[in-house]
Amino acid sequence: MTDRRQRQKEQRAAKREAERKSESRRALIRTIATALIFGLVVVAIFTFGGLFDGDDTGAPQSYEDYRSQDTACGGSQPPAEEVMSFPDGPEEQADITAGSTVTATIATSCGEVVLELNNEGAPDTVNSFVFLARSGYYNGQVIHRISEDFVFQTGDPAADGTGGPGYVISDEHPTDPDFVYEPGTVAMANRGSRSTGSQFFVVAGDDGQFLTSNFNVLGSVIDGQDSIERIMALPTGIAPGTNEKSRPLETVYIESITIDVAGS
Repeated sequence: MTDRRQRQKEQRAAKREAERKSESRRALIRTIATALIFGLVVVAIFTFGGLFDGDDTGAPQSYEDYRSQDTACGGSQPPAEEVMSFPDGPEEQADITAGSTVTATIATSCGEVVLELNNEGAPDTVNSFVFLARSGYYNGQVIHRISEDFVFQTGDPAADGTGGPGYVISDEHPTDPDFVYEPGTVAMANRGSRSTGSQFFVVAGDDGQFLTSNFNVLGSVIDGQDSIERIMALPTGIAPGTNEKSRPLETVYIESITIDVAGS
């Protein structure tokens, strides 16, 4: 009887342990599912924000609307953008090799922002960005999205979230599953796999941590935090067709982007 009771006791203990492990797995799955759903919602807002037509909210809806607004930070309005399209894709930048250090100085209405580009981790992304910058593609474009505690976004000739350079580049997403889009990270916007073009965003708040690692990392900010703070402090209105208060009510222009390449 003693042996039988001992076996029954061990069986009950094993059953309780199995039930505990099962409940732990279910709790983990629920946590992961909740995080995934929240992440997908954030990505959907990020990806599709401003893509849909809506009623006039007083916020700019087109590039022409931005040109009619006051220029932000007391800046002067630069010449209008020249809309360009490159259906054959970007040209290879011969001076950028695997060992090159590439920096980009973005002159905006609110000051300069300097980036060190991610040449090692995303060479196609960097090559495309440099090609467009050197072509003058970004000159005169506007920052069409400023989302509090999140990002500001630019690089769209249409200024409404739909424009691009006439081509897409390869997906060069972070390979580290734990990668976090921290403040200062600069990445390319997209609408899903194989849709990355010219639009890019600068993470300027803690909400970037909720993005999934599905955006090519262009580089990181190494100077110009004061300019970023001025941009993020600008007044915004509701982006047409969305509930996101992110459409700038004063216009920040990209005046120019200067590329510097060192090493080889």
